Amino acid sequence: MATPDVFIASTEHAGAVGRLLCDFNAEFETPGPTAVEFAARFKLLLARADVLVLLAGAPLAPTGLAFLTLRPTPYYNGSLAQLEEFYVQPHLRGQGIGTALMTTAVHEVRNRGGAEMHINVDEVDTDTRRFYERHGFTNLQPGADYRMLCYLRQL
Repeated sequence: MATPDVFIASTEHAGAVGRLLCDFNAEFETPGPTAVEFAARFKLLLARADVLVLLAGAPLAPTGLAFLTLRPTPYYNGSLAQLEEFYVQPHLRGQGIGTALMTTAVHEVRNRGGAEMHINVDEVDTDTRRFYERHGFTNLQPGADYRMLCYLRQL
């Protein structure tokens, strides 16, 4: 199987990113902005140096995305990356697209001086958790035997 093409999205890809993120939310019945609203937001986000969006597939019709933000941290000389959203169209899963996106994401974060990557995932989403674990991520603090938790509060 050929390795899928992965590329860094630019502002011209805002519409495609918006559509993919809207599809992701629809698949999991998560309320959110429309594809058009997402596209308008990504038009601004994609111009930022602390935002990285990777797309897999054809530039005009991508099939997967990885959206990351980078922020400073006092714990490393480099930045901390947060994988905000990660999505591959359902009918294309299991074909290496997610692996290509994740491999490229780790590579790009390292190239930008990143020292650590965080991912939040629902505990019940065992397939996604297994995917991240296959790629070296853990929900245990190094040297500890208890799970890390993520707390949220909408403002």
